[in-house]
Amino acid sequence: MLIEAIKSQLKTIPKTSGVYKFFDAKNQLLYVGKAKNLQKRITSYSKENQLSPRIARMVFLAEKIETIQTENEVDALFLEYNLIKKLAPKFNILLRDDKTFPQILITDHKFPRITKYRGTKNDEGKYFGPFVSANDVNLTIDILRKKFLLRSCSDSEFKSRKKPCLEFQIKKCSAPCVGMISQSDYKTSVKNAEKFLKGKSTGVQKELSKKMRKFIDEMDYEKAAMIHDQIKSLNSIQGKKI
Repeated sequence: MLIEAIKSQLKTIPKTSGVYKFFDAKNQLLYVGKAKNLQKRITSYSKENQLSPRIARMVFLAEKIETIQTENEVDALFLEYNLIKKLAPKFNILLRDDKTFPQILITDHKFPRITKYRGTKNDEGKYFGPFVSANDVNLTIDILRKKFLLRSCSDSEFKSRKKPCLEFQIKKCSAPCVGMISQSDYKTSVKNAEKFLKGKSTGVQKELSKKMRKFIDEMDYEKAAMIHDQIKSLNSIQGKKI
């Protein structure tokens, strides 16, 4: 795409957060990116001397730009991640074989840990990514821990813990280390987090709604309220259909 062509489209591009997509002449998806300010981010592609060789090649092949607005930057992050996983754009999948990009690891453990991981996949567990930015990984993990209360502590710390830590107090962990949650309930939370990372948020919300109704029927209103908060949070994070 000629730089002039990018500049000519800028007036029609919103200044909100969202996701942008580059397509080639055959309408094949080349690249997906996210932005806090779509217009500002796409403007950066018109500065040839600041582009890496890979991105410069992508821009050269591009013929069309499409955007999807989101309510906030977090929505954009999850939408970008799930679009890349679903559509595998040519210039995004080049990242897959590069071990320098961070990933999210959910470990293989009785009570799995969620953590950032970089390098060869030596640890047993499930990997999600890679992500271009370490900040994206940190933000995603933080969101998932708040919504699904997964632990991030080391296995040795988990094993030696005698009472809940601060993470439990600030509602970022369900304290499986001291039996504050059953193995089956924790396993469900882990599976929901994995589904959410795979872009299956609708199914997760249906499962949570079913669980909330069960707690209401059992008059366990405290647990029902907690599930309700999770559903509300998931709706705010990923309200856009993929």
